[in-house]
Amino acid sequence: MGALVLAVVCSVSIQAVMRLGTKGEKPRYSLLAVNYLVCVLSALVLSFGDRPGEAAPGAGAWALGLGGVTGCLYLVSFLAMQYNILHNGVTLSGIFAKLGVIVPTVLGFLVFGEPVRPARLAGIAVTALSVAVFAGAGETAGQGKTAGAGGIGALLFLLAANGMADGMSKFYSAFGDEALSGRYLVFVFLTALILCAALCLYQKERPGKRDALFGLLLGIPNVLCSRFLLMALQSVPATVAYPLFSCGTVLLTALCGRFFFGEKLNRRQAAALGLVLPAVILLNL
Repeated sequence: MGALVLAVVCSVSIQAVMRLGTKGEKPRYSLLAVNYLVCVLSALVLSFGDRPGEAAPGAGAWALGLGGVTGCLYLVSFLAMQYNILHNGVTLSGIFAKLGVIVPTVLGFLVFGEPVRPARLAGIAVTALSVAVFAGAGETAGQGKTAGAGGIGALLFLLAANGMADGMSKFYSAFGDEALSGRYLVFVFLTALILCAALCLYQKERPGKRDALFGLLLGIPNVLCSRFLLMALQSVPATVAYPLFSCGTVLLTALCGRFFFGEKLNRRQAAALGLVLPAVILLNL
C-alpha cells in the first residue's frame, strides 16, 4: 500500500511542479524537453531488460510505430495539461485529466471487444453528468474565468488527449510484443523529446536554469509514478489499486490546489467533484 501512496504523490507532484515551473501565461517547451530527456534516459535503463531474441518478426517495427504515435499523444497531453493549469487551475486540470480514463474504457468496448459491464456503463453516465455540471459551474477554480468556450473546451481537450495517451497501452498490449516493452518506452519518450525540442527551436525559446531545474523535478515523478503503480499492483489487486490511485489523485489534487495555490471550488464545482469520485471508481472496476 505504501507504493500506491507514493504513486498518488508522484501523480499530483507532476501537476504541482508544472504549475510552479511555468511563469506567465505561456507554456515552457524547454521545461517539458528536460522532463522528456529524463524519461528517455530512464527508459534506456529499463530497456536493458528486453528480450529481443524472443520477439516475434516485425515486433521492432510495431514498437517504433506505436511508440512514435504514443509519444505525439504524450506531448499533446502534457501541453494541454500545462495550458489548463495556467488558465483553469491545478484542481480542475487534475480532475479532467483523471476523467480521461473514460477514453480507454470506450476503446475497450468499441475496438477490443471487451464486455460491456453495467458498472462501466454507469461510470460513463456519471462522468458525462459530472462534466455537464462542471460546464455550468460558473468560474473556474482560482482563475476568475468562466468555464465556457475558453474553459470547458480546453478541459475537455485535456480529457480526450490524456485518455488517448493512456489508451495507447491497450494498443501496444494487443499489437506489440512484451519482449520489447522497454524499447517501446524509449521510442515513446524519444519522439516526445524530439518534437518538444523542435518546438523550442521554432519558438526560439532558450532553456534557462529554471527550466532545467523544474524539468528535472517534473521528469523524476513522471518516471516514478508508473514504477510505483506497478510495484503496488504486485501486492494490491488491480480492482482495488486503480480506483484508489485515481480517487487519491483527484482528492490530493483538490487539496493541493486549495492550500498551496489558493484555488477555490464554487458549490456546483464541489458537487461535480463529488460525482467524479464514484465515476472514477466505476470506470476503473
